[in-house]
Amino acid sequence: MAKFNVHQCPVCEHKIFSAFISCKDYFVSGEVFHIKKCNNCGFAITGNIDDEENIDYFYQSDKYISHSDTEEGFLNEIYHLVRDYMLGRKHRLVNKVTGMNNGKLLDVGAGTGYFLNHMNRRGWQVTGTEKSAAARKFAKSEFNLDLLETNELFDLKDNSFDEITLWHVLEHIHRLPENLETFHRLLKPMGRLIIAVPNHDSYDAQYYEEFWAAWDVPRHIWHFKAKQMKMLGEKYRFRLRATKPMPFDAFYVSIMSEQYKKTKFAIFKGLYRGKLSWIRSMFRPEKSSSVIYVFSKN
Repeated sequence: MAKFNVHQCPVCEHKIFSAFISCKDYFVSGEVFHIKKCNNCGFAITGNIDDEENIDYFYQSDKYISHSDTEEGFLNEIYHLVRDYMLGRKHRLVNKVTGMNNGKLLDVGAGTGYFLNHMNRRGWQVTGTEKSAAARKFAKSEFNLDLLETNELFDLKDNSFDEITLWHVLEHIHRLPENLETFHRLLKPMGRLIIAVPNHDSYDAQYYEEFWAAWDVPRHIWHFKAKQMKMLGEKYRFRLRATKPMPFDAFYVSIMSEQYKKTKFAIFKGLYRGKLSWIRSMFRPEKSSSVIYVFSKN
């Protein structure tokens, strides 16, 4: 089976890496994967994973909520409550950064379609891509959304969208350079690109180390810090306009991390640690468990 390994840093093009951290896949396989770090800019990359055509095995779990929409278990119930609240916040953010109440929106990695449905009901013309056939089927049956397959992204017309969003998706994408080039091509001159990704420079990541749930190997290929996201955007002709924290991620990630550590009272300890992380990042979004980056075309 073909493997995916990166030999040149996509951020700074440096070719020398050092071992960084080893983490376990707690969702599907129980395998250990090794993350390496660029010796120049510090960008972290999961090594020796399955290529784009064969990675699907590692998403085949009912626990993977963005594809399955399961409500089984306490954490998934919390996820649904938070998601419903965050839909409104995402809608307001899109309107604010674009200065528009409606327009053309592309959501890359749309999952089961909740965000696109929310935006469509509020007047936006929506398009979405999604790799998972099960998630596309759910979006069609539940919301009558016809999500595109991943490769259809590259066939969309230039300057088509006022807004492109990726909510915890960029870290999953094998063809990172090709996708970023395509986002620039698809975005209108005054459009905005919103990218939300986990932040391994966060307080909770530093505390949990190899147990930090947002490493999520091997599904997460790329591991970002704020400085590297800015550099990556600039490389592909984007200008960073704003960074914003995702306040609830620290709680969800911390609870999962406590469960991975098999600690007693994991939920309560996770809530406590998540609150500490959230408080510490209130005035420093670059230390938040997950960060939203808003880019314009440069």
